[in-house]
Amino acid sequence: MTMTCVIRYQIDPFQRDAFAQYAENWGKVIPRCGGHLIGYFLPYEGTNDIGWGLIAFDSLASYERYKERITADPDAQANFTFAREKRCILREERTFVQVVDGTFGVPAARS
Repeated sequence: MTMTCVIRYQIDPFQRDAFAQYAENWGKVIPRCGGHLIGYFLPYEGTNDIGWGLIAFDSLASYERYKERITADPDAQANFTFAREKRCILREERTFVQVVDGTFGVPAARS
C-alpha cells in the first residue's frame, strides 16, 4: 500500500447507529471495488461527533480505478442514498497520506 485515504466524518451523534450501519455496509463494497479497507471508526470517548474511515491503495492509478468502480456499483450507490436519507453525515473531509516505513503494523511489546 502506498497511499491511504483518511476520511474524517462529522456525524450526527443522534444518528450514531445509522453511521455504524453505513460504515458496516462498506465492508464488502470497498474491497470488491479495489480498495483495501483498513476500517471505519466511531467515536468512543471524548468528542461524540467525529468518525473515521481509512482505505488504502497500491497507487494513484488503483485509486482512480476504484473511484470508477464505486461510482458504478449499485450497493455503493444504495449506501450513499442511505446516508443522505438518514442524514447521519453532516460533513466529510478526505486527506491522502502515505505510511512512514517501519511505523505501520508494529506490534505492542509484551510486558
